[in-house]
Amino acid sequence: MVSIGRMRLEREQEMSFIEFNYQILQAYDFVELARRTGCNLQMGGSDQWGNIVTGVDLGRRMGTHQLYALTTPLLTTASGAKMGKTAAGAVWLNEEQMSAYDYWQFWRNTEDADVGRFLKLFTTLPTDEIERLAGLDGAEINEAKKVLATEATALIRGRAQAQAAAATAATTFEEGALAAGLPTVEIKRSDLEAGLGVLAAFVTAGLATSNGEARRHIEGGGLRVNDVPVSDVKARLSSTDVTQEGVIKLSLGRKRHVLLKPL
Repeated sequence: MVSIGRMRLEREQEMSFIEFNYQILQAYDFVELARRTGCNLQMGGSDQWGNIVTGVDLGRRMGTHQLYALTTPLLTTASGAKMGKTAAGAVWLNEEQMSAYDYWQFWRNTEDADVGRFLKLFTTLPTDEIERLAGLDGAEINEAKKVLATEATALIRGRAQAQAAAATAATTFEEGALAAGLPTVEIKRSDLEAGLGVLAAFVTAGLATSNGEARRHIEGGGLRVNDVPVSDVKARLSSTDVTQEGVIKLSLGRKRHVLLKPL
């Protein structure tokens, strides 16, 4: 942390008080957890090594029991991007933060060069089967990605949810139909009848974090309502947008879809 801080100062780059003291605060957190709950071990990515061992040293100086550190190599994609909660497109294990369908899609969208490595890390398939799948190329690599997605999802969400997510994806992308298994967000019918702003609709669906982000996606041609591109940022959804299935399909790009269900 000291070396990083020195580099930032030499480059005359700003560093907040919290950022400068982050290592100390994390170390003290470790000590307090040890005192209050008997915590012995802190685990993290290799980029957290300095912060964690500082906690081990602080504990020794403050008279706690022996504390331990365990770090693992950071998981990165073939392009070098870090996979974590602070990176875009983070993957969550619990259903509340990520549906089984979105979890399946996360692995289905793996870069071609990562498929073999991720099959080894995130599935329990036999080695010879992994080697066969990793050896596929061209359009066939997509079949390996589907296997990766289904097996990785089955480990966390169960085989039934994994297969349902795979079936939903097949219906949505291969058959071009509206799949009932897509993530669904309930909205008030009164809000829809009053005219629900398209920007707010995409934020409610979780496809954008703010109206500003939704606006940028529209300007870039990335948002669709019932598979029709949205071009007007002031557009509003109404009851006429509800399909025969009783929902409104919102899409971000080709791979992210959410159904709005008025009640």
